[in-house]
Amino acid sequence: MKALTTHVQIFIYYNFKTSYNAALLFACYSKKMPMKILIVEDDDDILNLLKEVPEKEGFEVTGFNYTESIIKSMEKYKPELNIPDFSLPGINGGELCHDIKCHPANASIPVIMLSAFPRVPESPGNYGSDAFLAKPFDTEYLLRTVYNCIDAKLAVLSGV
Repeated sequence: MKALTTHVQIFIYYNFKTSYNAALLFACYSKKMPMKILIVEDDDDILNLLKEVPEKEGFEVTGFNYTESIIKSMEKYKPELNIPDFSLPGINGGELCHDIKCHPANASIPVIMLSAFPRVPESPGNYGSDAFLAKPFDTEYLLRTVYNCIDAKLAVLSGV
């Protein structure tokens, strides 16, 4: 948790402009409240790795193999970041991403699309994901992508 809190505090210290949302985020992180990540991945081994890596950095991670409703899951767990797999039984992660981005309460929440098919970002349809992570992935790259999405969200909220 120390690494995440320090990372966020440094970002806000150097990029802070008067903003109610940024002030709330700073208050939240200075109390060492963990950021929440919601993952939807149907492969148990990959899901466990996707949970383990951010948890070691102090994130609170919830993972599912499947969700009936991504919006209901988000309302229940209130994540600050989502990582859906693109290829899921019954629905693709692109549709989950689209549902998130079209819901007014969740539109600003970053989504990192995950897929074993590296050409997914070139596929028809703009799902609105904030980043893409190809399988297999390097755990350092996973963390860098997570932090980049957090930085981008904080920049928007602080008006930078």
